[in-house]
Amino acid sequence: MLTTKTFLRKTKKGNILKIVREHYLRDDIWCGSSICRKCAHQDNELILEKIPLSKNKIFPFPHYILLDTCVVLNQITVLEEDALCNVIILQTVLEEVKHRSSSVYKRLKDIIGNPNRKFYVFVNEHHKDTYVEREPGEKVNDRNDRAIRVSVAWYESHLMPNKGDRKKKDYVRVILLTDDAENKQKAENDGLLVATVGDYVRHVDNCPGLEDRLSQHNTTYELQAGGREPLFPSHLTPSQIHEGIKSGKLLQGSFLASRENFLEGQVSVEGQDKMVLVQGCVGLNRAVDGDIVAVKLLPKEEWSVPSHMVLQDEDDDSGDVLEEEDTLIKSRETQVEKLPTGHIVGIIRRKWRQYCGILQQNPIKGSVRHIFVPAEKKIPKVRIETRQADTLSNQRIVVTIDSWPRNSRYPLGHFVRALGKIGDKDTENEVLLLEHDVPHSKFSETVLSCLPKLPWIISEKDVQSRVDLRHVDICSVDPPGCTDIDDALHCMELENGNYEVGVHIADVSHFIRSGTAIDKEAALRATTVYLVDKRIDMVPELLSSNLCSLLGNEERFAFSCIWELTQEAEVVNTRFCKSIIRSRQAMTYEEAQMKIDDLTLQDNLSKSLRGLNSLAKILKKRRIENGALVLASPEIRFQVDSETLDPVEVETKKLRETNSMVEEFMLLANISVANKILEDFPECAMLRRHPKPPLSNFEPLVKAGRNLGFEINIESGKALALSLDNAVRPDNAFFNTMLRILATRCMMQAVYFASGMVQRDEFFHYGLAVPIYTHFTSPIRRYADIIVHRLLAVSIGADVTYPELLDKRKSQTLSHNLNYRNRMAQYAGRASVALHTHLFFRGKVQDEQGYVLYVRKNALQILIPKYGLEGTLYLSPHKAEKLNVTFVYNEEEQTQKCGDVSFRPFDPVTVQLSLDQSNLQHEKIIMKLVNPQILGFSVPSVDSVKRKESDKDLEMEISDVSTSPVRKKSSKKQKTK
Repeated sequence: MLTTKTFLRKTKKGNILKIVREHYLRDDIWCGSSICRKCAHQDNELILEKIPLSKNKIFPFPHYILLDTCVVLNQITVLEEDALCNVIILQTVLEEVKHRSSSVYKRLKDIIGNPNRKFYVFVNEHHKDTYVEREPGEKVNDRNDRAIRVSVAWYESHLMPNKGDRKKKDYVRVILLTDDAENKQKAENDGLLVATVGDYVRHVDNCPGLEDRLSQHNTTYELQAGGREPLFPSHLTPSQIHEGIKSGKLLQGSFLASRENFLEGQVSVEGQDKMVLVQGCVGLNRAVDGDIVAVKLLPKEEWSVPSHMVLQDEDDDSGDVLEEEDTLIKSRETQVEKLPTGHIVGIIRRKWRQYCGILQQNPIKGSVRHIFVPAEKKIPKVRIETRQADTLSNQRIVVTIDSWPRNSRYPLGHFVRALGKIGDKDTENEVLLLEHDVPHSKFSETVLSCLPKLPWIISEKDVQSRVDLRHVDICSVDPPGCTDIDDALHCMELENGNYEVGVHIADVSHFIRSGTAIDKEAALRATTVYLVDKRIDMVPELLSSNLCSLLGNEERFAFSCIWELTQEAEVVNTRFCKSIIRSRQAMTYEEAQMKIDDLTLQDNLSKSLRGLNSLAKILKKRRIENGALVLASPEIRFQVDSETLDPVEVETKKLRETNSMVEEFMLLANISVANKILEDFPECAMLRRHPKPPLSNFEPLVKAGRNLGFEINIESGKALALSLDNAVRPDNAFFNTMLRILATRCMMQAVYFASGMVQRDEFFHYGLAVPIYTHFTSPIRRYADIIVHRLLAVSIGADVTYPELLDKRKSQTLSHNLNYRNRMAQYAGRASVALHTHLFFRGKVQDEQGYVLYVRKNALQILIPKYGLEGTLYLSPHKAEKLNVTFVYNEEEQTQKCGDVSFRPFDPVTVQLSLDQSNLQHEKIIMKLVNPQILGFSVPSVDSVKRKESDKDLEMEISDVSTSPVRKKSSKKQKTK
């Protein structure tokens, strides 16, 4: 059966074009029910049960459930529970969900793909009895609702047994679930069985936790104490926001909540150097970190400055009045240059996700309303309803935000699931992976099917298509216990006195072909994530630790970059080739250093290492002279128990010359490859840039240096590097390192990009002081390197291209995901160190050397280098009201004074560290000031010790300038290139 639509359209040239659209309808589409004998189907196609057992008190008879679109979008958490089976999903609903929410669509498809859930997709849009035409003047949403009701009515009629054929108990009904009041009323008028999701779920037997998972999307929040004005202004409508942005009265940007002050945040507006400051409950106006918002600038005379207060939301929820806002207002300074300030007036797009955290029980016994406290400090507390509070009180749980009414201090949400006991290492690992959106599920069978079969051998055809370098003395140098070895090197002296130096990188792109399931999975994961006690691989272990790992005395495929270098490390020529290598030895940094230092060793590997080391020193010296930055961050490594994987000791990372040796040649390889792929693919090369920070970013560094007698020159990277080199204090050996740590935090993020989407003068890598850069040297753990390998292979004629590789827009979209995943991987690694620091301090109390990193108006932020952690010592009166001490804050000099004792940035202090386990839900490391001693002041409160995760953090290319405060477990790959 065929239906057609014909309409006329006028072209730009004024011609009239007749368009005919055909829509085919069929009468042989199966309904999906095994009880049906009217539709033709095979027995192995059975989806919906013949006589479904009802668990519902208000619908005690056998029935199927049919859902409308809003139910799927808003109640997907309920649908993921096994209690709901035998569900019909219409094509109309599926397509609308796909259009409106890709994340919900994926979750729905996962449910449909589970045969135990018995979810059936009925193609109603192509069935002759269920297809409906859109009527003149009818809205699309109204037409879709009508199509849903028509399908319900058809199912009711279709499944009704013929008279006398079946017993009455065999009659299966169809129930429409909808939360749309108008749709529900029309369904009732049509004589259909219909219910809201809430009514249906609340009457399901033997599923006590199911009701907790109901979304509060349409719930009206009622104040416990009436008569109060709404706490927040109304949001503008989408049309008002669009008109305001178009006219320039409003700005659009991404909201970034402050980690240190829950009443403050900033809006990043594209094209503007300075972010827009938003403060207070009215200014933030229910925005959540990551939301795309519309902001209205205040008059310039009302602009403000970021508060120097450290404010944590510790309200006991006894009311909805934000008393802390008075503190915030009083803390604003007038003598400092003010920032553009505004109020958020509307939400353009929510970035809500599922959040991990703990339950804060309501003190009123028997109440079902409780507060959820997220693990991420940037996220506000959430009101949820649950009847399992006693059970969940010692559990880590997952919650989703549903809405945020104007009269509620906190948003409303619903319980999703419990993760496990608070403090349990496996549970906490799961929390940090979920919180940082790290894909960590097992590789699917589809992905694993893409792997080569064992035993894997190198064929004669492979030898003919590659350069055979198995005769060359190649070796790898990595951390101890490394299993994913993706680089190796060689160096030999030529007859003309020059050196041949080769960097050989695992040829991962040979095993991961474009468009395959394993390629899509690697692109999604984007990077390997290193935690203290485990590694979340980007590719399956067969590749990462075996076939692609350049193990000692194993023949492997490689992508080689080979130079001829003079004795002054000048590049004479460069060549690239796909190769076959056999590494002579996989060495640790220490083993390689011993070979270099022992001059009695004159074997080929020792000579090769000495040549590499001498050339690397020249390369590094030249790079620093050109303005490359040598920054710093506290780096530690946990030694863990071989069985329990619990931390047993902490050690500071030791850097040797061999660390720098490997890094220098990885940098040189990345630069050489970047030039090659840009030359051949000027529009679609995958590159990496590090933007120069705006001068305003350096204000904390400049001020700190000036207060301590050092002038920090920030006119250029080279000037900054020289200033940092000259800033040395004989009385404080850690001073220069602290200054470099502070400089690191002034930096922008290094990012991937497609060359055709950015102006050439923006390619520059500020930290490395090079005009062009990319990532080529770690394809086992970075997907960007795989793309670069593919481009380079096409460039040298070793492989063929494909459309997506040459599409600059698709490459740029891919770059956005790579940047996001890379940033989240860093944060997850830091969170893992914070977790293991807690585990390490269980049952321990010890004094440690620390340094004042920042001086705040009401606190000192202390860095403990040995553990790479930060803590906050509160000095404000309301936090130490019982202590007979008075602190005086001087913003200009950045000091806190108490009598004769003065605290300034970088000052050494001694603190006592211990783990406070008095409250299981708020377990934290606390600090007590030991030295300098202040009479009566020894037990200030402390907040979380987690390292600040600023979006300005610089993820640099070499370990000397890494922003990560730690390196991962020594038994895992941890080299940055």
